[in-house]
Amino acid sequence: MRLLCLSSYELGQQPLALAGQVALLEAAGHEVAAADLSVEGFPAEAAKWAEAVVFSVSMHTATELSLQAARRIVAEHGRRPFAFLGLYAPALEGHALVAPGDLLAAGEVGATLSSWVEGLPAGEATKQPVRVEIGPPHLPPGPLPARHRLPPLERYAHYSEGSLSRLVAGVETTRGCNHSCRHCPVAPIYKGRSRQLDLEAVLADIDQAVDLGAGHITFVDPDFLNRPRHAMAVATELARRHPGVSFDATIKIEHLLRHADLLEPLAALGLTLVTSAFESTDDAVLALLEKGHTAAEARRAVALSRRAGLELRPSWLPFNPWTTLQSLSSLLTFTARADLVESTDAVQYSIRLLLPAGSLLLEQPDPVLAASLAGASPAGSVAWRHRHRAIDELQEEVAAIAAGDAEGNDPAGSFGAIWQAVRAAGADLPAEPPPPDPDLASARAGSDRPRLSEAWFCCAEPTAGQIEAVAS
Repeated sequence: MRLLCLSSYELGQQPLALAGQVALLEAAGHEVAAADLSVEGFPAEAAKWAEAVVFSVSMHTATELSLQAARRIVAEHGRRPFAFLGLYAPALEGHALVAPGDLLAAGEVGATLSSWVEGLPAGEATKQPVRVEIGPPHLPPGPLPARHRLPPLERYAHYSEGSLSRLVAGVETTRGCNHSCRHCPVAPIYKGRSRQLDLEAVLADIDQAVDLGAGHITFVDPDFLNRPRHAMAVATELARRHPGVSFDATIKIEHLLRHADLLEPLAALGLTLVTSAFESTDDAVLALLEKGHTAAEARRAVALSRRAGLELRPSWLPFNPWTTLQSLSSLLTFTARADLVESTDAVQYSIRLLLPAGSLLLEQPDPVLAASLAGASPAGSVAWRHRHRAIDELQEEVAAIAAGDAEGNDPAGSFGAIWQAVRAAGADLPAEPPPPDPDLASARAGSDRPRLSEAWFCCAEPTAGQIEAVAS
């Protein structure tokens, strides 16, 4: 069968989900075309040629852009079967672009995708139930991701550290997560469970990524330390097989504290950079989100990481139904005192809470959240408005400041402008941010800190430019 596999955004990285889908379908004998709309034009000829289209919808931005691509395919070439695969697929149930017989699947979708494609020649437009499969605790190896079918690594995000610049490849060692943070799209699918990929399969993918030019690996697991022994085994083999190749990972504050004894060994093996979901410095909000840490523990995690020679890059969720000027002031002050200004992309200060259909926050919303809900919005999410219009207006102002530094080249300048905007809105902030606390200060100048060149994040709305590139 002739199939088109489309990815539209995977955090500025070569799309691993797309590479896996292509490998699986080609191994089954299908003809497959692939395109990554984040770095290449819309594949008009392949869209016309394909008998069915598979979309990767592992994050909000990708879902919005995939829907734009689906609309274009229908308008230009007529309707054909669609499969939407990824964490956001269940949220599309009932969407106008989803027809009977289309596939919505999340989790370990390989067998489900294969079965769906095999059934297409029969032409039966029977309604497909939403499929959620999380698989066994230890996932068996499958076909090696078809990275050679994707645009080269040069087209994607780079890793930099001072004057050093390296190509980056995203690799996964686990799927799912052992935790159920209530705002996270992983939690409704995997329900507090992680799945371990075969060690040799992980290493084989690292090998091919390095052969393609990667000098740095981003481990794209929701949390690299969900399976700490597995993580150490992967890191140890990476260092042995490819000396000098560095890596970064996402690790919860809770895990940075619980596994503090692993931080220095991981740094010795090549870990340079850790992304961690700080989200808020308001302990009441952290408790509502069930993040598993407090603001004081986040501060301690910064100190432990710096002591191990690691740089933290926080992700924040500053705008939510519970946001106050006081909570914004606290977040900005924490960032300055923890010496995280140069380590934080400006877009992080503008992020609004996303509520995909099925979000755990919607199961039993607290009164503040319940009062803010404003009905359905695109891509199967639930809209909300802050009870004080001034907070929503401030978010728009902060987002405009962040958009002015989309490349992340002036984090201190953006932070200063955002500080002044929040102060002008009535927050109790001094005229200038405070200096870093001595026990938290980084030993590295801002320009020397490790970073990735992609400053966009999965929980942000797609830009007008991204939508335009897909839709027209």
